Amino acid sequence: MGNSFWETQFVLDPPPAPVERHGEVDLHLPTGDGPHPAVVVVHGVPGPPDAPDARDWPLYRGYGALLADQGVVVALPRLAVTGPDDLRTVAARVAGAADLLRADPRVDPERLALWFFSGAGLLLGDWLRDPPRWLRGLAATYPLLAPLPDWPPVDPRFHPLDALATGDTGRPPLVLTRAGRDRPEVTSTTAAFTAAATRHGLRLHLVDVPDGRHGFDALDHTEPSRAAVRAARDALLALLTA
Repeated sequence: MGNSFWETQFVLDPPPAPVERHGEVDLHLPTGDGPHPAVVVVHGVPGPPDAPDARDWPLYRGYGALLADQGVVVALPRLAVTGPDDLRTVAARVAGAADLLRADPRVDPERLALWFFSGAGLLLGDWLRDPPRWLRGLAATYPLLAPLPDWPPVDPRFHPLDALATGDTGRPPLVLTRAGRDRPEVTSTTAAFTAAATRHGLRLHLVDVPDGRHGFDALDHTEPSRAAVRAARDALLALLTA
């Protein structure tokens, strides 16, 4: 395993998938002509300033291969973020990646999901508040679900917890993976979000990794880590194929 998080290997070893680079978006492709369901994988933001393109990290390439092996087309956009002020730009890139998928003839445009990681969890606000009709499900792994207290003011659209109290009542289910040894500032927002989701009727599928750290899917090469990744994948696949 590498010395930096972005060099560390994914906890699973799926067979590599063909990858096409379309500008700022990589497509990880399954076999067969399709049309296939599709997932936008939204890597964690903001990343370390010296980190390479997240599309080349073993972790996210691993998720792309993992889903492609199950017949899913994966879009992994590059999201260069230096701080909370960049979230509007990032949100537009994520929406653009979804549009790219829906326009691809290999994709079923009515069967899409989005999977958010770490700080990208703030982007859930848009999709919870006003979900498009083609959105079959959402997933979030060790997500940040509210801005941190020491940040400058963040646009209210990036407050997922607040989004639960407004907007569409027909929200798609959320597959939420919680790491038991996550950072306190993450676990506190996750607990508040989970309680609010229950109050507002959001359908949650919880995947818990009691001994997992933030980034367990690269840092903790254990059977519980591997089982959690598979469980989240399977829950999201079930939403895409229902």
